[in-house]
Amino acid sequence: MIWIIGFIIVSILCLMGFIYMVRAVGRFGIFKSIRNKWLRRLILVFINAAGFALPCYFLGIINAFAIYLHVLAFTLLFGLIFGIIRKRRGTEFKYYYQGWCTMVVSAVYLLVANFLCMHVWQTDYTLETDKLSENVKAVFFADSHIGTTFDGEGFAKEIEKIKEQNPDIVLIPGDYVDSDTKREDMVRACEALGSIDAKYGVWYAFGNHDKSSYGPRDFTAEDLVNELTKNGVHVMEDQLEYAGDLCIVGRADAITSDRKELAELLEGADTSKYIIVMDHEPTDYDKESKTAADLVISGHTHGGQLIPITYLGVWMGINDRTYGYERRGNVDFIVTSGISDWAVDFKTGTKSEYVMMDIGKH
Repeated sequence: MIWIIGFIIVSILCLMGFIYMVRAVGRFGIFKSIRNKWLRRLILVFINAAGFALPCYFLGIINAFAIYLHVLAFTLLFGLIFGIIRKRRGTEFKYYYQGWCTMVVSAVYLLVANFLCMHVWQTDYTLETDKLSENVKAVFFADSHIGTTFDGEGFAKEIEKIKEQNPDIVLIPGDYVDSDTKREDMVRACEALGSIDAKYGVWYAFGNHDKSSYGPRDFTAEDLVNELTKNGVHVMEDQLEYAGDLCIVGRADAITSDRKELAELLEGADTSKYIIVMDHEPTDYDKESKTAADLVISGHTHGGQLIPITYLGVWMGINDRTYGYERRGNVDFIVTSGISDWAVDFKTGTKSEYVMMDIGKH
């Protein structure tokens, strides 16, 4: 829902901003030399339309909106800055600094944002517990959205990096695929997971995109489960299982109307085990913090994705946390920014990552 509301707001802003951008671009000297004002306006409208249409064609409409809005924001910002300076100086500038600064800063900013999204970093956490007989090296990642920033082969390369860390267990709390994922990429990605030789295995719980509730694709949720299972991945949906000193719980996604409360899932659980809960959306902290769980891991938020909307989910009461570590009661909570992304190929104020956790006595 937040994305739908955001898309509507963005569309309105783009329409309003289009008029402003036409005027702003028209201040470049090359356009001022066109004496026919109707011809000048027509050219400016065409240039601005092309500035949106080309990214839309090559990168998709969501990315086109992201690019256009960032350029608009920087145009407004530098318009304000140089407007104040011009007023204090009392004279016009010789050059169109607002336009040139907007072009340079927008290009650098978006290139860095693209790099932060397309490249994957390792983020480390150290968690203490007396429940484990030996330390456990656990890796988790969420929001791979296969087909967005990498296809099946690209995902397999990221898995190779994870395998180099020799994890004892790999956890995937949702949005492994989405409605745009191709079957061949899904199959290849599952094969990559099957190549992981982890002491306690690979575990997966559903996210809101995994069952394709947002559009058609050429495979079903059942096909996904079959491929994961075939490659040795434990698929969890309101279930728990034990692995050594660990108790692994996979919750159904929060959009599932009949999902069980965590307290219900943990009834009768062996609380001498270290209990790890995979819950895709970080939306149930208060209740989860009152259970016997030791650790709850989530994704979904993409770390806020872009600076203007970084904490919007928390401010609106949709998410309990956007990113990072928090402890409530006796429970540790971690939200990852995701190993990839949905639709938008830019991240600002965050970056793509997988999480390495060293759990045990320190």
